[in-house]
Amino acid sequence: MAAISTHHEPRSPGRRWLLRGAAAVFDAGAIATALTLAAWLRFDFDLTHVDLDGLLWTVTAAISVLWSAGIATCLYFGRHPVGSLDDALAVARVNGVAGLALFVLVCLSATPPVPRSVPLTATPFAVAIALVPRLAIRSRRARQGRPDRVSARRAIVYGAGPRGQELVRAMLSGSAGDVLPIAVLDDDPARRNSRIAGVAVRGTGRDLAAVAEATGAQVLVVALTDPGPDQMSVVLTAARTAGIEVKTPPLPHELLRPWACPRDLRDLDVAELLGRRQVDTDVEAIAGYLAGKRVLVTGAGGSIGSELCRQLHRFDPAQVLMLDRDESALHAVQLSMHARARLDAPEVILADIRDAGTVRAVLLDRRPDVVFHAAALKHLPVLERHPAEAWKTNVLGTLTLLGAARLAGVEVFVNISTDKAANPVSVLGRSKRIGERLVADAARRAAGTYLSVRFGNVLGSRGSVLTTFAGQLATGRPVTVTHPEATRFFMTVPEAVQLVIQAAAIGSSGEALVLDMGEPARITDLAQLLMTICGKRSPIIFTGLSKGEKVHEELFGDGEVDHRPVHPAISHIAVPPLAPETLRARAAVLGHARAMAVLVAERAVTAPGENGAVRTDVPAPLGAGAALEGGRG
Repeated sequence: MAAISTHHEPRSPGRRWLLRGAAAVFDAGAIATALTLAAWLRFDFDLTHVDLDGLLWTVTAAISVLWSAGIATCLYFGRHPVGSLDDALAVARVNGVAGLALFVLVCLSATPPVPRSVPLTATPFAVAIALVPRLAIRSRRARQGRPDRVSARRAIVYGAGPRGQELVRAMLSGSAGDVLPIAVLDDDPARRNSRIAGVAVRGTGRDLAAVAEATGAQVLVVALTDPGPDQMSVVLTAARTAGIEVKTPPLPHELLRPWACPRDLRDLDVAELLGRRQVDTDVEAIAGYLAGKRVLVTGAGGSIGSELCRQLHRFDPAQVLMLDRDESALHAVQLSMHARARLDAPEVILADIRDAGTVRAVLLDRRPDVVFHAAALKHLPVLERHPAEAWKTNVLGTLTLLGAARLAGVEVFVNISTDKAANPVSVLGRSKRIGERLVADAARRAAGTYLSVRFGNVLGSRGSVLTTFAGQLATGRPVTVTHPEATRFFMTVPEAVQLVIQAAAIGSSGEALVLDMGEPARITDLAQLLMTICGKRSPIIFTGLSKGEKVHEELFGDGEVDHRPVHPAISHIAVPPLAPETLRARAAVLGHARAMAVLVAERAVTAPGENGAVRTDVPAPLGAGAALEGGRG
């Protein structure tokens, strides 16, 4: 038949052309049959009144127009899968063109070969006759590809929206693996008793246990667009009680990987169940500044850096340069982007931002237009014990990169910071706060746009609290939480990356941008939610706050104003600059090994100016540490 898809076509080119020719011949027979039938109906089933010569002329003309239109639209060249909606529309268009052309010819003829109504009546008949075998072939192929009802895993799909409908059809075609959908659940009462590709919607999420028992389901596939925690808690509890697995299709950002398929199933991620709707930063509308640019990502092997590299390719940059000191991490991110890993590729840069000479040489040689600075040390307890390492990486490394970026003429520099930089009390927070202030100072000196992006904990990143909890549950150990009331701001990796990309487009040079992350989540609640998902229970032990930890994190420091001039969910805050000369002078007095230790041993002194504004020019009586920080504002 016509429009046989490449996936189903025989390998032999001769065989393909034979089938396509057969399709053209069948369509000719269909329109000839339709015209004869229409003439028969026109004369009240009495063919003796039909002008056979005129009918033959009409059929010949119709076939000529039909084949010409079919060739012009590639109907007979495998453009559409046989029996698909596109194929059906193409058949209808071709026959419509033939019918209309015949009608015009008949109307213009001095002696009409057939009644004028015949071409118009014949057109829908021809379409119907041509589609019957196509739909039969499609149905046959669908049955052949459908998973075996005996051996396949029986699945319930939770969600009858577009995501669920696509998944059901994929399962039935066999492209989602050996999984057979046997029921659909949806919380919208209007969908009750409806069907998706023949699979019935049998209730809501609260009916899961009963439906699972009645159907013998083994898997629950959650295909909801935006599930809430209460909704999912009910479903997860029912799924665990019924003893069935819980899976979900990939998230949209995961489909950026070359081999990703929207029908692949994966384990449910607790990051999807936070109970906070992700902020739509509309990054597609404002990321044009990346098109055709050379983009450098430091810390490219980390959680944020690697996702940045993957998403940046959507905006057609000239090149994405990936810099990291971890060769294995570079290997992994390149593999995730291209399904292959060539560490000798020019976009892979093995370097440490602590190495000033190498960093300067790299930027002067590659001349990036945009730099996303994601390289940092981030584990708070470790840095409390080894503050000099935070000093070398988060402070001096950032300073080195800023200097090299200015020499290389970088147009846009985005520094990735943390909410711990607001009223910092930890080594991590103070080192990142200094980084923000160094960026603000660079904004005064450089011609480009230099700014910072501040956000909270990133779910799914390496070393995140959920990773720790999952490891403890997997080994049967108690779950450790610092404080019963401890809360943290959380966001997903895609949100964090979108904010970073958007920052350079909407932020002013010298600012820090902060995403509205909703209400903070209680760590204890996250631990209990993860237990529900894993189906395991474990005691929670409260270990007490470590040095430098807060019970409740903050997004804004004292004196910082929540100002949202561009996007309702993105705040712009002013950052006081810190001159590198001041930083180097204090470090020279103390020595680099002690500079960070002194810096974090004392809280910085701030003095209120007019209207409560924070001044940064007040001498700090607590020594070099306070002077280096120069205020929290």
